[in-house]
Amino acid sequence: MTEGRKVLLTIDGKEPVEFPIMSPVHGNDCVDVRSLTAKTGLFTYDAGFLSTASCKSKITFIDGDKGELLYRGYPIEELAEHCNFLDVAYLLKHGDLPTSEQKIDFVKIIKRHTMIHEQMAKFYQGFRRDAHPMAVMVGVVGALSAFYHEAEEGFLDPKARNVNFNRIVAKMPTIVALAYRYSRGKPFMYPRNDLGYTANFMHMMFGTPCEEYVPNPVIVHALDTIFTLHADHEQNASTSTVRLAGSSGANPYACISAGIGCLWGPAHGGANEACLKMLAEIGDVSRVPEYIKRAKDKNDSFKLMGFGHRVYKNFDPRAKIMRKICDDVLRELGLENDPLFKLAKELERIALEDDYFVEKKLYPNVDFYSGIVQKAIGIPTEMFTCIFALARTVGWMVQWEEMVMDPEYKIGRPRQVYVGEPRRGVPPTRRPEAD
Repeated sequence: MTEGRKVLLTIDGKEPVEFPIMSPVHGNDCVDVRSLTAKTGLFTYDAGFLSTASCKSKITFIDGDKGELLYRGYPIEELAEHCNFLDVAYLLKHGDLPTSEQKIDFVKIIKRHTMIHEQMAKFYQGFRRDAHPMAVMVGVVGALSAFYHEAEEGFLDPKARNVNFNRIVAKMPTIVALAYRYSRGKPFMYPRNDLGYTANFMHMMFGTPCEEYVPNPVIVHALDTIFTLHADHEQNASTSTVRLAGSSGANPYACISAGIGCLWGPAHGGANEACLKMLAEIGDVSRVPEYIKRAKDKNDSFKLMGFGHRVYKNFDPRAKIMRKICDDVLRELGLENDPLFKLAKELERIALEDDYFVEKKLYPNVDFYSGIVQKAIGIPTEMFTCIFALARTVGWMVQWEEMVMDPEYKIGRPRQVYVGEPRRGVPPTRRPEAD
């Protein structure tokens, strides 16, 4: 981070006020306006934070124009090819990829924390069977605060922060799997420490007490890649929510629960669920031209879900990876000719060839492919966002820790532009008479 150049702000012809320009390692330069109100009495207005940097971070960098995503400086394409999810979790937490010895120790630690308290397992029985799994996730993950209430007292202790990180990363697969099992009326499956992180999750999701579950390595690799691609994504809505909740000093597990609530929305983590619902609405390949026409009509309420991205103005680098994974999974499971997946592939073909989509850069995004993969694996549509939350918990915890350790951090308090009624008095007729 370097400073040198200045921005001069002239208001009503008065003497210009100076503000420094900050230059990061990657990305746009920023005008440091922290002293704006003190110097001028003004605030800035930036709905949706389209032009506002809320923090300094060393974790993740996105270049939307280039279609680039870096975790701690490593391109996501290289990490997805050469590393598994726990490698990436360690990288995001500690800043570097683990050595062989560090990886062995980290895996052992994670396996020691996979169980949840038996009293917590009873929480699921308080929910309706048809409750949305994300609603269950908000409640159960938030309830970790009641079991580990000391977590909020260990902000300044690196060992305590490591325990909190390891604990929730280990328990999230168990929590997600139990939410699924409960919704289906199936017996809960305990974790197996002889399996890897993702294979163990599949065992808890799809295993049965009647026989040993043997995960398909192609499916394990696909799901592990989904975890890696969703581990962090800079200052998105849910990450910003976790940071904002954490800025008050709240228990970190409560902050993660807040992030899960934000992620639930169809414009964020629920996008792949919305994408599958869209495919179900279209129903058949023969109806694709009709819906493509509707998507191009500005006056039609229909939206083509799973295409384009708020940040990426080029091809989403994660989508390139997931496209291959998607083909591998469909081939492995013999689903290339499944009507739903044929429909998805036709939409993909049109989006990559149609001038309208190419000009607007509405390429298939990671949600489009990950939704298809999860559907093929047998994960119910309503569980998609839970899978997202499982992976993103790594990023949320790392972002939370970076925030609480930042000497410049303060409790979040956005300003507003008030557009309501001016100050006014209550009419005399509304005032009670004196006794």
